[in-house]
Amino acid sequence: MKFTVPKINSFVLLKIPSAYLSGVRVVKITESEVVVGVKFRWINQNPFQSMYWATQGMASELATGVVMMQEIDNSGKKMSMLVTEQTGEFVKKAVGKIQFICTNDGSVAKVLQQAIQTGEGQEITLYSEGIDEEGDVVSKFTYRWSVKSKK
Repeated sequence: MKFTVPKINSFVLLKIPSAYLSGVRVVKITESEVVVGVKFRWINQNPFQSMYWATQGMASELATGVVMMQEIDNSGKKMSMLVTEQTGEFVKKAVGKIQFICTNDGSVAKVLQQAIQTGEGQEITLYSEGIDEEGDVVSKFTYRWSVKSKK
């Protein structure tokens, strides 16, 4: 399957409707980077006039998840994937348009190959930063993904 912005946004609508309703959208997909955007709105606000942490979490996880799904698809193998650990750091109020960026340096493909070769589960940690319209980091997320080859 070719990973395109419209296909992934349709996937979000059908499989993660709370993210879609909150305004989470994939903006860009390349082999080396996934960008997910979300705009501060009434539906995703907190009582402090900024974006609710869970909305930021959904957007940041989606960025890392698309990197994982794309690499799994490239491997040609069926694999399961699961977040086993997550951390978040909130640096600045998230208002306006926020973009969450996850880069792919090739390490995901290496971990998937290990999972395929050994038949055992493997883990990899991916990072996603939320950046506002001024270029400032508003939040930083870390996700530990577990992957295992399906027989």
